[in-house]
Amino acid sequence: MGKPTGFMEYKREVSVAQDPEVRVMHFKEFKEHLPKEQQQLQGARCMECGVPFCQAGMMICGMASGCPLHNLVPEWNDLVYTGNWERAYNRLKKTNNFPEFTSRVCPALCEAACTCGLNGDPVSTKENEYAIIENAYEEGYAGPKPPKVRTGKRVAIVGSGPSGLAAADQLNKRGHQVTVFERSDRIGGLLMYGIPNMKLEKQIIDRKIKIMEEEGVTFVTGTDVGKDIKADKLLHDFDRVILACGASNPRDIKAPGRDAKGIYFAVDFLKANTKSLLDSNFKDKAYVDTKGKHVVIIGGGDTGNDCVGTSIRHGCKSVTQIEMMPKAPDKRAENNPWPEWPKVCKTDYGQEEAIALFGHDPRIYESTVKEFVKDKNGNLKAVKIVKLAWEKDPETGRMNMKEVPGSEQVLDADIVLIAAGFLGTQQYVADAFKIELNERTNVKTTPGGYKTSVDNIFVTGDMHRGQSLVVWAIREGREVAREVDESLMGYSNLVVQ
Repeated sequence: MGKPTGFMEYKREVSVAQDPEVRVMHFKEFKEHLPKEQQQLQGARCMECGVPFCQAGMMICGMASGCPLHNLVPEWNDLVYTGNWERAYNRLKKTNNFPEFTSRVCPALCEAACTCGLNGDPVSTKENEYAIIENAYEEGYAGPKPPKVRTGKRVAIVGSGPSGLAAADQLNKRGHQVTVFERSDRIGGLLMYGIPNMKLEKQIIDRKIKIMEEEGVTFVTGTDVGKDIKADKLLHDFDRVILACGASNPRDIKAPGRDAKGIYFAVDFLKANTKSLLDSNFKDKAYVDTKGKHVVIIGGGDTGNDCVGTSIRHGCKSVTQIEMMPKAPDKRAENNPWPEWPKVCKTDYGQEEAIALFGHDPRIYESTVKEFVKDKNGNLKAVKIVKLAWEKDPETGRMNMKEVPGSEQVLDADIVLIAAGFLGTQQYVADAFKIELNERTNVKTTPGGYKTSVDNIFVTGDMHRGQSLVVWAIREGREVAREVDESLMGYSNLVVQ
């Protein structure tokens, strides 16, 4: 422990975001990070606890507490403080394949479980992680390290999101020849097209993909396995197949008027926006333009917030976010103690921008859409929403949400974006590989494992566990890689945690 009293001597400091009025003028990352010397003092705040919950990654009351990757947080925090940046990078990479992604988009489960946060401010672990990986690129020791020996085994991975990429990275390090198939025109899955550029600039993904290519991973884009390539061909050409296609079925909203023109799934809206940005800086007009439009977003999660920020950047006239659940408390409730994940209200970047530009929080809680209102030409012109309340079912004892009579409200709406989550595996992929699905429409596997009902086919990520975080996807990718490696070689020396 480099500084036993560091947590008492130094205050928590994090990167400074551009003012909302400034950052909504562009689609770039908008945080100014601390200089290296100041960042080292943030490492000094780590207490190197005897029981470091920050790296536990265990489930408490149904929620993850600490990092699911079991990152060696106290070790590399201490190495940051002492200025041993390369050693810090080596410890970080031991458990995390892609700190360049998680240091930007992870909600920092490690910080929520930090002991310093029990009575004060947690260590700025996510910022330390960012500093470690970006310094590694600057100094040149994050470059390609191809395996010295090849096994002669071939593995196909279908899907290039964080889970598929993590599996590819691990298996390639082991010496297997890995080919990643992606149906989109760019590698990255939801990292590329599901997360807006202002949260994760796409050259960060391209930078890592280039390194993986130099290490020997083959990437094939624009190829939809199950349609463009038959599943039987993959099973013939490769020793093992890993499906990492995500939970790609967006949850719909069934209400009168759903066929109105102007209603889009959030994933389609965000993908079109990023693709148009990358292809032509929006000159091709191949995106949903919200300029001068009243936008209503159904869903209060991260994807809904991304739709808020994107709509504002295009110059929407107004933006409203509909959330079924009640507003979370601003501070931890007594029944939500540390080190549980804090169930508190988070005002994210998009909502901050809406408050700054329109003068109020865009969220309406405990509400749902009752009707989409069309004009005579079938275009969306408004949405009718209704308040919801929790009621106990007298027969089952379960709490259900019921409409509150007389609480209807009509909102102007030219565009509606549905950000209500995802339902699971796309059926055509399951049919192509003849794999079984479970009751949640995720792929059915051996208990506690990743092997499907079909020999030599494995599954990982959201397709396996349902919609989740990038950090969980990386963990699943590492775990399936180890299981595949064991099936190929009879043992595995791949480190999962």
